[in-house]
This record gives sequence, C-alpha cells and structure tokens, in this order.
Amino acid sequence: ALPILATATAVLPRTDGAACSVTGTAQCCSSTQSPTSSIVQTLLGLLGVPIGSVTADVGVVCSPITVLGLGGTQCSNQVVCCNNNNFNGVVALGCTPINIGL
Repeated sequence: ALPILATATAVLPRTDGAACSVTGTAQCCSSTQSPTSSIVQTLLGLLGVPIGSVTADVGVVCSPITVLGLGGTQCSNQVVCCNNNNFNGVVALGCTPINIGL
C-alpha cells in the first residue's frame, strides 16, 4: 500500500469579511490583467515597479472590500485576493480571483 500525502493551504477569515490567504487582502478591482499586458507594464513602469519581477495577475484600480450586513460585500467588479496592494489603489500585485458569495 502507498501512503497518501495531503497538503493544505492556510485560509483565514479576514476582518473585511472575505476569505483570503494569510498574506493577502481582499480587493475589489475594476479588472485583473496579465503582467505582460501593455497597460499593466505602463502602470508598473510609472510606479517604478520592476516589470520582470511581477509574475502573477495584477489588479487595476482596486479598493478594499466593504462589508455589508451579514458578511456580504459591495463589489460590482472583480473580487480578488492580492499579496501587495501598496500602490494607492492604482494596481495590486499577486492577485487571485476569489468567490465570496456576492
């Protein structure tokens, strides 16, 4: 018999009502783009972010998730979990789409 190996990724509920990884934050972005798209490369260049260092999707025009009522959120665009959102909402780096039951 072969042993079964199981792994898990830590996912914690955040105070903003969204489930996101330990290092990420839930964001509402107007869109997510590949780091190779021309608009993202232009934005990253203007912000001084080394373009080659970005490999995951990039959120464009993002804001933190707003909680309404019983755990619902207010976001009519793309809800993502991003690892680096230190660019005043212009872009957020390392974004992964999440489903939080909008």
